Amino acid sequence: MSRQNSATDDDAGAIDLTPMLDVVFIMLIFFIVTATFIKEPGVEVERPDATTSDYKNSKILIAVDNDDKIWIDKNEIDESLVKDQIELLIAENPKSPVVIQADSKSTIKMLNIVAQKAREVGVADISIATNKQ
Repeated sequence: MSRQNSATDDDAGAIDLTPMLDVVFIMLIFFIVTATFIKEPGVEVERPDATTSDYKNSKILIAVDNDDKIWIDKNEIDESLVKDQIELLIAENPKSPVVIQADSKSTIKMLNIVAQKAREVGVADISIATNKQ
């Protein structure tokens, strides 16, 4: 008899952690779902100043640095592969605009090439990121 009583006494003193774990997992799922993921092109650029600007939230960011190198998703991309990379990004986010972050020391020629590649893929909403004065 004493064996059965001691076993039930141990169970009575134990704390059930199942509800706490359920709450923790629900909170974890909530934070993962509601988190916003910011995409970075992979290189820091010095954007030109503009007197008028409008903020656009885009998942497709393309950077052109001061040496006219093209960066997408933290990878330097050759000029001939830009169109293919934009096609892949458009397949993931079909309605997202393309934002080009061109360094103020980059050439307009490279900016035009990147914009033309985006137009060839079928993107109608192309913007250039600037700093607001």
